Amino acid sequence: MSALSVTYAILFYAATLLLVVGLVRKIALYARTPAPLKIPTTPAPVSRSGVVLRMVQEVVLFTSLFKATKWTWLFGWLFHLGLLLVLLRHLRYFQADTWFWVDLIQPFGKYAAFAMVIGLLGLFARRIFVDRVRYISSPSDYLMLLLLIAIGVSGMLMTFVAHTDIVMVKAFFLGLLRFTIEPLPSDAFLLVHLTLVALLMIIFPISKLLHAPGVFFSPSRNQVDNPREKRHLAPWAAELEK
Repeated sequence: MSALSVTYAILFYAATLLLVVGLVRKIALYARTPAPLKIPTTPAPVSRSGVVLRMVQEVVLFTSLFKATKWTWLFGWLFHLGLLLVLLRHLRYFQADTWFWVDLIQPFGKYAAFAMVIGLLGLFARRIFVDRVRYISSPSDYLMLLLLIAIGVSGMLMTFVAHTDIVMVKAFFLGLLRFTIEPLPSDAFLLVHLTLVALLMIIFPISKLLHAPGVFFSPSRNQVDNPREKRHLAPWAAELEK
């Protein structure tokens, strides 16, 4: 077995471990963080089912972002929609027999990469040309966007410019799922793409990209607006009243 295949196998095992452990740790921290105040952003739903509907609208349609700034909403929604289709398209590399709907979305996922990169470029330009956003932007904000853009562009180069052996790539990742190491093509664009993806997996649990699971724990979004009907009492405060 080549040193290249072994190196990338170890890299992806380590990246996956760090991603899973980091996400579980952060989500557990979010879940344990008390919300001592009733602070839903109004107008807010007055029932639990209304909160569920509100969260679905936030996650799928980015409703609060749409109300705040249309351009940011457009680029953000383009990026997330493109990313979703691209990720679903990549499921074929982890299935010996792909599900029928994964086969159906292959053409859409192929060109969704353009929407993903266009959205990222728009978000990057926003941090440069919008004064109030540039003022609060840190170097990590730019670097994360550049990393995502580089992942998207390197993937597009493999798809439309320099094709790689996707059969070998699929065999490599299926092998990792079975804890065996299969040969990996040594194409430059593929190696760059995989290296960047592994880097993203490693830093994801410690980056601002954690707003993905974090939105579900936001008290301004997940609380019912019923302060008159029901007293809100954090668990730690209830202990003090005993």
